[in-house]
Amino acid sequence: MTFTKLMASIALVALTTTSVAAADTVRMGTEGAYAPYNFINDKGEVDGYEIELGNELCKRAELECKWVTNDWDSIIPNLVSGNYDTIMAGMSITAERDEVIDFTSEYFPADPSSYVALAGADASATKGTVAAQTATIQAAFIAASDATVVEFATMEDTIAAVRNGEADSVLADHAALKDIVDASGGALAFVGDGVSIGGGVGMGVRESDGELKAKFEAAIAAMKADGSLNAMIAKWFDGRKAGY
Repeated sequence: MTFTKLMASIALVALTTTSVAAADTVRMGTEGAYAPYNFINDKGEVDGYEIELGNELCKRAELECKWVTNDWDSIIPNLVSGNYDTIMAGMSITAERDEVIDFTSEYFPADPSSYVALAGADASATKGTVAAQTATIQAAFIAASDATVVEFATMEDTIAAVRNGEADSVLADHAALKDIVDASGGALAFVGDGVSIGGGVGMGVRESDGELKAKFEAAIAAMKADGSLNAMIAKWFDGRKAGY
């Protein structure tokens, strides 16, 4: 979805937005398809770093929360329309998105984006046809480069495109690609140089929900101060040191 289409979609639904203050439960929106940030586990339950973090933030903010899954390409319009009250879905904070919604401070540092291709490919795979998930910072980056972007609805679809020859490589967050490469049995490999695009990952809220944002902001700050956010990142991201 282009930014123009996104704005048009939001304009159509904005009048139906429901205030969080009137709700008994804060609905936490996620994708459920971007491990280890968020995914559906073997029990059919939403799981991952952001789910554990979101539950802890809700506890500290003394909020009753429940999780709602939504396809990535409509995740911002459905926040604005009131289908849920937050977004925790591996979403990088960008100036373009900040024109539409508001963000808390980051709860995960800016992660380099990396290319993955079939094992044996060389750096030229990053210059040909490159797959990316629709409406991501990676898709925008490829579109502005000399490579040809092909967009797909899910991360799984981008990997399938590389496997079946529709794309020479895929560009996505390094952390999200690492588990996929490790589980590929040597069929996939990182290729070329990584790129730094976007800011850290934050929680998205409607611009009208300043009180809700402040509650989560305070909870994130408290977890950074007591070291629990660093510990949670290390748990889900192979011992990564975030430095908070």
